[in-house]
Amino acid sequence: MGEPTAVNSNEKFSRQAKAVKSLRLGLDVPLLLAVISLMVFGLLMVYSASWGPSLEIGDDPAYFFTNQLRWAVLGSLGMVVVSLIDYHRFQRLVVPMMVVTLGMLIAVLITGETRLNAQRALFGGSVQPSELAKLTIIVYLAFWLFSKRELINNIWFGLVPMGAIIGVTSGFILAQPDLSAVLTIVIMGGLMFFLAGVDWKQVLIIVVIAAAATWLLVTIMPTGKARLDPYLAGLRNPVDASYHVQRSLESIVRGGVFGVGIGRGATKFTGLPVAHTDSIFAVIAEETGLLGAAGVIGLYMIVLWRGLTIANRAPDLLGKLLAAGCTLWILLEATINMAVMVNLLPFAGNALPFISAGGSSLTMCLAAVGLIMNVARVSNRASTQQQGRSFSAVVDMRRRNGRRSVSSPRRTASSWE
Repeated sequence: MGEPTAVNSNEKFSRQAKAVKSLRLGLDVPLLLAVISLMVFGLLMVYSASWGPSLEIGDDPAYFFTNQLRWAVLGSLGMVVVSLIDYHRFQRLVVPMMVVTLGMLIAVLITGETRLNAQRALFGGSVQPSELAKLTIIVYLAFWLFSKRELINNIWFGLVPMGAIIGVTSGFILAQPDLSAVLTIVIMGGLMFFLAGVDWKQVLIIVVIAAAATWLLVTIMPTGKARLDPYLAGLRNPVDASYHVQRSLESIVRGGVFGVGIGRGATKFTGLPVAHTDSIFAVIAEETGLLGAAGVIGLYMIVLWRGLTIANRAPDLLGKLLAAGCTLWILLEATINMAVMVNLLPFAGNALPFISAGGSSLTMCLAAVGLIMNVARVSNRASTQQQGRSFSAVVDMRRRNGRRSVSSPRRTASSWE
C-alpha cells in the first residue's frame, strides 16, 4: 500500500511544481493563444491577399508573405525578451526611447520616402516611425503618470505637461501627414490620463479639447475633408460612399455567411485598394464569410478580456497603466480598421493588428503583448510571494531537516491550479 501512495504523492508534487513554474513564467495562456491564432491567420490571409501587389512591384508572388513571416519571427523574439524583463527596469529607457522616436519622426520629414502623398517611412518603406510613436507614447505616459500620481490632479503638473508631450509628438506626425496616427495618439493619451485616476473636471477638459482638435483637423486639413465628405455621403446612401468602401462592401456581400474559400476571393484582384494592408478585413470577410470575420472579432475580444484582467491584477499603478494602455491600443486599432471597412468611421490608415501586412505594426503590437505578459508575470510572482512559501522552498526545507511536514490549511491543492 505504501508504494502506490508514494507514486501518487510524487505525481502530485510534479503537477504542483509545473504549476509553480507556469506562475513564475507568467504565461497567460488564453492571451498567448489568441495572439498566436491572429498572427498565424494573418500570415495566411497576407499570403492570399498579396499576390497582386507583389507582382505589381515586379517581385515574387510571395514577397509580402515572406517579408511578413520574417517580421513575425523577429517580433515574437522581441515579445519574449520584453516579457522577461521586470517592467520597472524600463524606467531608465523611457526617456531615450522617446528621444529616439522623436528623432525618427524628424528624420522621416527630412529623408523619408513619399508614398500616396505622404512621407511616413524610412529605410525603403520598411519602417514607419509613427507606429513606434504609438507604443512609445503609451509607455512614456505610463511611467510619467505613475511618477506624477500625487500631483496629477493639479492642472499645471498634470494636464498641461501631458498636453505638451502629446502635442509635440502629434505635431511631427501631422506634418507627414498621418491623420489617423495623430487621432490614435490623442485618444490613447486621453485614455491613459483617465486610467491614471484624474478628476472629472480634467477629463471634461480633455474631451472638449480633443473634440475641438478633431473638428479642426477634419474640416480644415485637405486630407480630413477628403475623408469626411465621402463618409457622410455613404451614411446617407452606400452607393455614394467612397470607392474604397464600395469595394469593401462588395467583398463582404460576396462572402456571405461561409465565404468563397481562402485564396478564391476576386475583389482583391479587381480593384480593392491595398488588399493586403488596410483592407485585409474585407478580404477575410469575402474568403471566410461572416463566420470567419466573427472569429477574428472573437479573438480580439479574448485579447481585451485577458489584457484588462491582467491590468486589474497588476501590483501597482504602473503595471495597470502599461497593461491597460497596450490592450486598449490594440483594440482601438482593430476597431478603427474594421469599422472603416463598413463605413462606420471615416477612412483611416490604421492596420489590423497582427494581421495586416507591415513589419512596423506587427512588431509594435507584439512588443505591446510582451509588456502585457510582463505585467502578468510580475503580478503572479508578487501573488505567489504573498501567499507564503513557494513549493520549491517547502521541498528544500524537507530535504534539510528530513521531517514530514503537515499541510497548512491555506496550501490546498486548488491553490496551485
